[in-house]
Amino acid sequence: MSSDSTPPSVTRDDDAASRTVRYEVVPVGEPAGGAGYAHIELDRPDALNAWTPEMGRELLAAVRRATEDDAVRAVLVTGAGRSFCAGADVKNTRETGDDGAPDLSGRLREIYNPIIAEIRACPKPFVGAVQGACAGLGVSLALACDLLLAADDAFLLLAFVRIGVMPDGGATAFLAERVGLARAAELCMLGDKLPAAKAQSWGLVNAVHPAAELRSAAEALAGRLAVGPTVAIGNMKRALDTASQRTLAEQMALEADLQQSHATTHDYAEGRAAFVEKRPAVYRGR
Repeated sequence: MSSDSTPPSVTRDDDAASRTVRYEVVPVGEPAGGAGYAHIELDRPDALNAWTPEMGRELLAAVRRATEDDAVRAVLVTGAGRSFCAGADVKNTRETGDDGAPDLSGRLREIYNPIIAEIRACPKPFVGAVQGACAGLGVSLALACDLLLAADDAFLLLAFVRIGVMPDGGATAFLAERVGLARAAELCMLGDKLPAAKAQSWGLVNAVHPAAELRSAAEALAGRLAVGPTVAIGNMKRALDTASQRTLAEQMALEADLQQSHATTHDYAEGRAAFVEKRPAVYRGR
């Protein structure tokens, strides 16, 4: 990874006024720790942050920037305005394939699926914070995050069935794994709203906050993760992501391998020393 030398408290988009995705690095913790988190915000509030190919490309670039920047040790994903994301922008013209039929998969393969894949592959924790509508691809983006907070006015909505198509962007995988087949089928096949409180009770959302407190709660959580032992957190993410695909023996073997990889990290040595000395640890993310 390469470190970005731009001052971390300043938004780093040179032409930010024309962007549909905002990106900045927020410093947190003690200076010695060199910690910060990237704040990525969908910024089409007048359109409820509905996805366009342009937004998708900017979001993919932002996720990659956060992954590659050593100053970033966690990522916060939000949506500007009253809703997190209303899904794909239906007013945006779709291309057609060689057979003349609408191309419903091209943008998924080229833009949207890589975003979800990059978030899951990134060895840094992602925090999502959703308010108002979280629909369609917005649900996929939210569920791709490692921890998800919601405002009490938020709802998840997979209304694909209403236009004769199916959820995409990894939504079927996330739902089947987290809420089981019966509830996943209910969300996908009926296309009803899932209020934040019910989403939390189903295990899709970690916490629900009053709308006015969501942003501060999300920033605090991202900051807490940013000052943590980044290598260990990344290994936790990797192990959890593959747990359902492995036998118990395979998973324990992976845990042992990943555990050994911590032996030479600064954060392991610092964590042990801080525990013995009864003081807060200052992790450096390496």
